[in-house]
Amino acid sequence: MIKKAIIIGAGPAGLTAAYELLKKTDIQPVIYEMSGGIGGISKTVNYKGNLLDVGSHRFFSKSDLVMDWWFNLLPLQGKRAKDDKKLGRKIELSKKKGAPDPEKDDKVMLVRGRLTRIFYLKKFFDYPISLTLETMTKIGFLRMIKIVVSYVNIRLKPIREEKSLEDFFINRFGKELYLTFFKDYTEKLWGIECNKIAPDWGAQRIKGLSIGKAIRHALSEMRKKDQSKGVETSLIAKFYTPKYGAGQMWETASDEIEKMGGKIYLNKQVVRINWENEKITSVVIRDEKGVEVVEKADYFFSTMPVSELIEGMGEKVPNKVKKVAKGLVYRDFISVGLFLKKMKIKNETKIKTINDVIPDSWVYVQERSATMCRFQVFNNWSPYILKDENVVCLGLEYMVSEKDKVWQMTDDELSKFAIKDLMEIGVIDPENVVDQTVARMKKAYPAYFGTYGEFDKIKEFADRFENLYLIGRNGMHKYNNMDHSMLSAMEAVDLLINHDKNRTSLWNINSENNYHEKIKREFK
Repeated sequence: MIKKAIIIGAGPAGLTAAYELLKKTDIQPVIYEMSGGIGGISKTVNYKGNLLDVGSHRFFSKSDLVMDWWFNLLPLQGKRAKDDKKLGRKIELSKKKGAPDPEKDDKVMLVRGRLTRIFYLKKFFDYPISLTLETMTKIGFLRMIKIVVSYVNIRLKPIREEKSLEDFFINRFGKELYLTFFKDYTEKLWGIECNKIAPDWGAQRIKGLSIGKAIRHALSEMRKKDQSKGVETSLIAKFYTPKYGAGQMWETASDEIEKMGGKIYLNKQVVRINWENEKITSVVIRDEKGVEVVEKADYFFSTMPVSELIEGMGEKVPNKVKKVAKGLVYRDFISVGLFLKKMKIKNETKIKTINDVIPDSWVYVQERSATMCRFQVFNNWSPYILKDENVVCLGLEYMVSEKDKVWQMTDDELSKFAIKDLMEIGVIDPENVVDQTVARMKKAYPAYFGTYGEFDKIKEFADRFENLYLIGRNGMHKYNNMDHSMLSAMEAVDLLINHDKNRTSLWNINSENNYHEKIKREFK
């Protein structure tokens, strides 16, 4: 009899697990997704023929496994895209026979140049911040002196034990730079003071980045070599993206999964997890009409929020585990898409763009008067996602909680709020807005406060179940990048195949700074 694996969630981790099971085993994966779409926070929504990513997702990884996985589904472009031709860009092209032409083929991965900047004092600054003459001029001589002195002091006498995210930032950038460029933004992102957040988020998202590395990278830019290998992720100067947005990767993966015999069911929520003797036996699925059914399987992969997983496991869960799960905190995500005739801010760089749009992939908004954390410039992702290339499309990102007044606004109220946000910092004129749309995502960002400090109690409990694998961002309560979520799924499948009950390697993904250094990819 063919064995069955139930996978909770059709995001990158869940889809990767299903694909790997089908490639490597005879186990049939069955995915249950509570929403009506594929891809989780990496999905792309179609608004009046415009394909807008819910969140910013660069397809870049130091892992050969992940890069090859992506390129197997969406091969690298063999000819230039239409905007590359129009702007005379010289880009990396695949030399493989039959490599797709973006103008003719739909399934193709594009190469994109990345520019990410900080918007502060109504000016653009490098991201990561660099100690250049331009930066000194914009920020002011006296403040720059304070930044340098503060940085030198922390290098001479670093904080030995980093107990908070504040300690993490100060150790790498100095107190003055932390107060100028990191504190307000991070507290806007998480809704809590940095000294109350565990340093784990910085270790996972920023890793070894520092002023010293930023300066060395800036110097290395003078060379003509590819800068991807061995560079901190925050410094990567190019990335890949599917022709029709990030969601195209996961829609393509879901098609392949179903062709190979896997099953994917949308609008099916897992509400209970039944277990006996440290083994999951079945789950209860509820559809959009409220009808519940029990589904049995041999293996279970969960990408659902850990708090919901533990709650669904019922009264037999130890009280200490229930307490930690109940105290876990999440940040919810709102993306407001604004369509404009033009932006107020002009492109002041030497980078060519269509209609003089700023060339940034996205912009971190450090302005204290703005509620948004950052905004995407969709025009600079794929030239095939907008119906009209003469329209500017921005995606404003808000990190909130369900109880916040911003989350409780209607879509119309949110659009007006977003327009005012950009208007007040001088990015747009409201009369140039021609249309808007709103997307929401609950529990998009697992937080490193609340009861997170006791999360090991949940790990120890979950790891007792030999046929349960927690994977992905919410499944592991880790602020993973997309490739890390995929690697967790790959590792879980390998553990299953090898009958390995030790989950240490799974939890170590994106925890150890050098974890991926063994599997770097050279861009050719």
